[in-house]
Amino acid sequence: MSFKKPANLPHIQYCTRCVAPSTPIAPLNFDSNGVCSACLVHDQKKDIDWDKRLEILLKDVEKYRKSSGYECIIPVSGGKDSYYQTHFVINKLKLKPLLVTYNGNNYLEEGWRNLLNMKEVFNVDHIIISPSIDLLKRFNLLGFTKTGDMNWHAHCGIFTAPVQVAVNYNIPLMFWGEHGWTDQKGMYSMNDFPEFTYRYRTDQGLRGYDWYDFIGDKEFKIFENELELYKYPSDEDIKRVGVRGLHMNFYDPWKVSENVKLIMDKYNWIPRRGSFERTYRKFSNLDDRYENGIHDYLRYIKIGNGRATDHSSKDIRDGNMSREEGVKMVRKYDHVKSSDLYYWLKYVGKDEEWFDRIADTFRNEKVWVKDENGWHKNDLWDNED
Repeated sequence: MSFKKPANLPHIQYCTRCVAPSTPIAPLNFDSNGVCSACLVHDQKKDIDWDKRLEILLKDVEKYRKSSGYECIIPVSGGKDSYYQTHFVINKLKLKPLLVTYNGNNYLEEGWRNLLNMKEVFNVDHIIISPSIDLLKRFNLLGFTKTGDMNWHAHCGIFTAPVQVAVNYNIPLMFWGEHGWTDQKGMYSMNDFPEFTYRYRTDQGLRGYDWYDFIGDKEFKIFENELELYKYPSDEDIKRVGVRGLHMNFYDPWKVSENVKLIMDKYNWIPRRGSFERTYRKFSNLDDRYENGIHDYLRYIKIGNGRATDHSSKDIRDGNMSREEGVKMVRKYDHVKSSDLYYWLKYVGKDEEWFDRIADTFRNEKVWVKDENGWHKNDLWDNED
């Protein structure tokens, strides 16, 4: 049966160049032509002398070189960015890294294979930190009910455990990949060189929550003595060691399609063998079966867009996809409720009705309207053929 959407749908502005929307979470800015801030910042890459940027970085890291021992830390998941980061550090900067991984127990088979392969193909040491599965199940449940994100523990672990290792091993220099909010939202200029900080970790990476917000829940009991690896080091320890986190996309063109080809050819990195249900890409987020799946569906529930929007927007900016093709990808994938939900529900011992009831409480009224026919929002394809 056909029906009309409500007339009072909230307005959502979409970029006229890519397919990125302005949403209440990390909103985009638009110029007079309707081009989003992420596209405008991406345009700055064309005018950068990347050889000069490499020279700047080489000069900056000179003081961290040692005659022996680890010269830097690279937080890695085993994904395409992890491989390229490690390749860049070893071959262009000539530094000896220590790899550090937070294992959230969500790896796809290909992702786990890629992760374990890193120490061999790069001939480096690698620390993998794995919390107990019992804690992770409770953290999944509490993260979902409290923040609408069963993967909150993973964000916290990824942005905390490597910094703890840096402090404990007295290794001040760290290399992260892209600065996410600059890449996706244009938060900073390519000339700003923002570094990783506790504030960036907590405000952007952890959505304003921290480990202590998860203590004391009466249903999904988590205790402080279980959360040691989620506690960020003190200011005193950070200053004592001099920890710095550099984002590599400010020093390298960071062309994803070229990076993927390089790591596949040189290091035998493999993409997803099958397909994802919520995006067309096969080389992103192999470290987490939910990141391209039900975790991303929750983002769609909360703010009305998903991974296909991100991937299409990036590929449009890189010249690998037209906007028309991007619209098709958003139409095809962003709304899909993926089947990995049932894998997760079995993992945590819950049912779909419970999931839907809680998920709907996170719908943003600036995006969604509900009537007798269900939930509605202003979609990109409502106004375009």
